[in-house]
Amino acid sequence: MEVFKSEFIKSSSTYKDCPKNPIPEYAFVGRSNVGKSSLLNMLVNNKKLSKTSSKPGKTKLINHFMINQKFFLVDLPGYGWAKSSKSDREKWLKMTKSYLRKSSKLSLVFQLIDSRIEPQSSDIDFTLFLGINKIPLSIIFTKIDKIKKNIVEKNIDLYNKELLKKWKKLPEIFITSSKKKIGRKRILTYISEINNSILK
Repeated sequence: MEVFKSEFIKSSSTYKDCPKNPIPEYAFVGRSNVGKSSLLNMLVNNKKLSKTSSKPGKTKLINHFMINQKFFLVDLPGYGWAKSSKSDREKWLKMTKSYLRKSSKLSLVFQLIDSRIEPQSSDIDFTLFLGINKIPLSIIFTKIDKIKKNIVEKNIDLYNKELLKKWKKLPEIFITSSKKKIGRKRILTYISEINNSILK
């Protein structure tokens, strides 16, 4: 799939305020500073679509981007550590979970995980939240260009082992580098296949 048009549509503070367009939505969520905005920009080949920052917690609202006038990519607030108050972090997490549970157009959630570090409880807990609520999930390991291949493989294997303690089957997994555009084609193809099955 080629991305020929990408545009920011709206920021919302609750799922009720999200765009009403009856098209599929693909949400991206992860710990603060995992590289969500950079990944989104890489996918649509537009460095300015989603604002990036070296400071964790930049995304504070539910941001909708329309792609090819056929579907939305949704940038959700990060969970975990950020330079914000505990009450703000709890508010963003509640906003995110409410959207994920109640959005009627949500086709898939991509949970982003930093490949450079071993499994974090905040990531595992969020994956389990998605599973318990039967929310369709795929996992994207980010920043694989910033560390040796054997460490990436070790961390992914550790995460899979943690998931298999609770899950019978692992979700679809992608490995990516926003800088080198690794994983772009595979993710876009995956989205296109889901879209085609929905819109038949």
